[in-house]
Amino acid sequence: MGIYSEAHICHCLSLLSTLRRNSVVTIAGNRRKTGKEFVDGVTGLAQGLLQLGLQSGDVVSIAAFNSELYLEWLLAIAYVGCIAAPLNYRWSCEEAVMAMKVVRPVMLVFDDSCASWYSKLQWIDIPSLRWHVLLDSPAEFVSTSYDNVLTIETIRKQSGRDASLDYCWAPEGAVIICFTSGTSGRPKGVAISHSAFIVQSLAKIAVVGYGEEDVYLHTAPLCHIGGLSSALAMLMVGACHVFIPKFDAKSALEAIEQHNVTSLITVPAMMADLVSKFRGKDTSTCIENVKKILNGGGGLSIELTKAATKLFPKAKLLSAYGMTETCSSLTFMTLYDPKMNHRISHPVDQTRGICVGKPAPHVELKICADGTSYVGRILTRGSHVMLRYWNGSAANAAAAADGVWLDTGDIGSIDDYGNVWLIGRANGRIKSGGENIYPEEVERTLLLHPGVTGVVAVGIPDARLTEMVVACVQIRENWQWMDTSTKDSVAEHMLRISSEILSRYCKEKNLTGFKIPRKFILWKKPFPVTTTGKIRRDRVRGEAMSHLQYLISHL
Repeated sequence: MGIYSEAHICHCLSLLSTLRRNSVVTIAGNRRKTGKEFVDGVTGLAQGLLQLGLQSGDVVSIAAFNSELYLEWLLAIAYVGCIAAPLNYRWSCEEAVMAMKVVRPVMLVFDDSCASWYSKLQWIDIPSLRWHVLLDSPAEFVSTSYDNVLTIETIRKQSGRDASLDYCWAPEGAVIICFTSGTSGRPKGVAISHSAFIVQSLAKIAVVGYGEEDVYLHTAPLCHIGGLSSALAMLMVGACHVFIPKFDAKSALEAIEQHNVTSLITVPAMMADLVSKFRGKDTSTCIENVKKILNGGGGLSIELTKAATKLFPKAKLLSAYGMTETCSSLTFMTLYDPKMNHRISHPVDQTRGICVGKPAPHVELKICADGTSYVGRILTRGSHVMLRYWNGSAANAAAAADGVWLDTGDIGSIDDYGNVWLIGRANGRIKSGGENIYPEEVERTLLLHPGVTGVVAVGIPDARLTEMVVACVQIRENWQWMDTSTKDSVAEHMLRISSEILSRYCKEKNLTGFKIPRKFILWKKPFPVTTTGKIRRDRVRGEAMSHLQYLISHL
């Protein structure tokens, strides 16, 4: 068994094979599987992997859409003591290859989601890769790439159904390497343990209230930490899983209604799409079977929160703050509870930042600040913290050992009631005139303006101030940006917005003077983001600098 036998994510299989033996636990298109069928699928794969020759500690990469087969693979890989390294199906070939060269997988499991880049692998040397496995039905693009592609059926036929098969552990108790792009765009592999996933799942079960009666819709991809941790929580309680290959509002709403979905997770963009799509369908009805929604990946605006509660009036709506390096959620906050007088919480305070709630039961947090301030870097420690960055140096590794704290990279505070308040990212800090400015505070203020739909604040080098604050602003369709060339030509019916108007608005909202942007740039395209949806501030900064230099050169 080894020293890691106290925690293994496959412990959930016992519940599925007994209490849920004859109940449907997965729905994917026309495929439905009972608890017994799902567990047999996992153990059959596990036996086949052992027969192929996989050994404890081997890494297996998966590049695929969501399905029950994906979930079976994750558990089978863990069962035999290997480590799963999911790849983002949205990646380019270069990003996928970069990630595989970091984790050195012996096997790649794939489906049609990676058709755009899979065939290119035959021209790229990945020395560790010995097996290619097609996750689902045969794909046309495979024949042009490799002749030795295995299928699930081939692997399961090798299974000897050895009754003595038991769980195994990889070194360090690692089970999944989950990639995070941070804000640089370069994938980093985060090694996470069985223990981390289990304590995270137990926290979600306790705080959100998941149970056996839940029907959970997989909206988040299983290559992301939110999708992975929530999937395991649902496996632990024996809930029913509903899969759509990837999120789109139409498919999600159809699945919610068809299968009486009770639970799902979202990020703000998903919720906005659901609200928008449902409004277009029928404005007179709502969805009453959904009871629990957990939002992550950024806070919901008060407007979107209100719209969500109208769409899902019987759902408890919570938000979570966390990161891949902490195996998902660190804190939870209830935004709306239909059982609590229908009150909607508004967690934004212009002076303190965004309230993200209280730490989960298993999470220890502290603020590392100097003696003159209660604001500082948010640190955490415990079994939820990653083991390390895969193949990372000691300098960038973070251990979950006693006494070792992980710096989240976020700046914030903890109030007298135990609530955590976020101000911004440490690496996004702007140093202007000797003062520290966090762009998120500037952005929150500007987003309150009715004509602003999006904003990114960055620091641009300045000879006098070191850096000056520049705000790149997206405006609503029915608003007109005014500058020296448009002031006399704006149509009477247009709503007007300008640098002067926005600067004055910041003052009216009591934004401290040195934090008010010195320059405003009209941004007419989507902001550049990583594959996990994080703003690429480095690219915004570069384009903003080029724009300002162009203006100076043409004066």
